[in-house]
Amino acid sequence: MNWRVLILICCFGLGASAARAQLALPGAAPEEPAGAPAKAARPKKAVGTPKSGAAGKPAKTSSPDPANLEGRQLLLNGKDGLLQVSGSGNTLQIDKLRLAGEGVSDPSQRCMVDIVGEKPITATSVGRPDGRERFEADVPACPFAFDVLDGAVLVPAQITACVFKAADCQTSPGGLWGPDATELEKDPAAIEKRRSDAEKAMGKALHAIEERAQENPDAANLVSDQNGFAGERDDACRSYVKESALGYCAANLTEARAALLQARLAALLPASASKPGKSAAETKKKKKPVSDTD
Repeated sequence: MNWRVLILICCFGLGASAARAQLALPGAAPEEPAGAPAKAARPKKAVGTPKSGAAGKPAKTSSPDPANLEGRQLLLNGKDGLLQVSGSGNTLQIDKLRLAGEGVSDPSQRCMVDIVGEKPITATSVGRPDGRERFEADVPACPFAFDVLDGAVLVPAQITACVFKAADCQTSPGGLWGPDATELEKDPAAIEKRRSDAEKAMGKALHAIEERAQENPDAANLVSDQNGFAGERDDACRSYVKESALGYCAANLTEARAALLQARLAALLPASASKPGKSAAETKKKKKPVSDTD
């Protein structure tokens, strides 16, 4: 009888110990019951993963900073004259300006005129009428304007030549002022990429303008003008050094044209607000009047 009592006491003690072992400590996670399916672990967020909707959002384009021109020796068509500016903000200074031209009395003779003397010439910003910041310089006997590009400036074609009687020289600053061939040959791939990106930006802006052309005369005129851009670009860039091999001038003029189209697009009226899939005639249909008997 005594040995049976001992056995019962031992069994009772072991059961109490097992029950105490299953008690959860404060703050500890409870154990899953036997046979319960395991919970799926939460995936960790990757460091640097962009937020939803951020991927694929196009980056905003910005105009070249005029301050980046400081210290650059810019040549007309990459080979003639010299233009060097400094400063930033709404006011720049033309520190050096050398224009190449031809003789007034004998056009077969080449000539060179140094414009800047003891004091630099001030160039003042007039905004971005064509998408890129434009500066006007009141150069004696040869006032001109220029648009700031990426490491270059574009001077619109002059209606008349600048005549310097004392030097018997006539010239024009019109055209692209940029680096010479030595500098451009360092990275031709970068020039090609700039041209490709500019073509895409220009095409995107043109497509949006075409959508407005049917209802907006200004948009229609832009589309018509764009048809002649490629030929005008070829004519303007034909004289740039190493243009057939590098295409630097074409890349810059395409960037400038894309900026112009984007600026014109922003000024146009919004596209038609008709719903997709409905024609213009359908959107203009008037609702059937409700009769008094309905």
